[in-house]
Amino acid sequence: MPKLGVNIDHIATLRQARKIDEPDPVYAAVLVQLAGADGIVVHLREDRRHINDRDVRLLKEVVQTKLDLEMSIVDEIVNIALEIKPDMVTLVPEKRQELTTEGGLDVVKNFKEIKSVVNKMKKAGIITSLFVDPESEQIRASKKTGAEFIEIHTGKYCDAKTEKEQLTELDKVRISTKEALSLSLRVNAGHGLNYKNVVPIARIQGIEELNIGHSIIGRAVLVGLERAVREMIKLIR
Repeated sequence: MPKLGVNIDHIATLRQARKIDEPDPVYAAVLVQLAGADGIVVHLREDRRHINDRDVRLLKEVVQTKLDLEMSIVDEIVNIALEIKPDMVTLVPEKRQELTTEGGLDVVKNFKEIKSVVNKMKKAGIITSLFVDPESEQIRASKKTGAEFIEIHTGKYCDAKTEKEQLTELDKVRISTKEALSLSLRVNAGHGLNYKNVVPIARIQGIEELNIGHSIIGRAVLVGLERAVREMIKLIR
């Protein structure tokens, strides 16, 4: 039975649309925790398009469950993480022009740089997860970096146009989870999951946490944040 981490980036996106101070993602984090979520996820991007440094510093003080900081491996962001010390960091690829993270890290290609960041986090007592596509070579490389977790990118499963394609992608997530566990890696999953497609992923044995943002925040606009979180928790459990 997986836990739920709620990504609150888009609370900050709404705030930034008017360049004012509300809605406040820190306040949202309190409501998300009260609704029963197991963790708060935020992505501190290099361009600060939504979450900013102030948010992360306050969230570190406010979050009583788990704070998972998604981040690139550039020095500026790495140094902020080392200073603030979230409970976990999830290393993700980042492109300036993308609307959202478009795929997993290429751990094979960027092995040396990623391993260096993982080592720095370990020395600081911060758990590290690598956001990767459900591919064997990426999972094996992730293990070699010393990271404790991988987060399997579920985007292709969520974007599948046919039932056959969706089942194929679901099987890839299942197989990748099994391989990661055999290597003593712990497994989370996320990206694109919503109220319609989350259940099959939640049923995969070995996935510890599902990290979900956009669909929960989108539903919260209509039914309220706490109800939106509770409805997702009910689905995945």
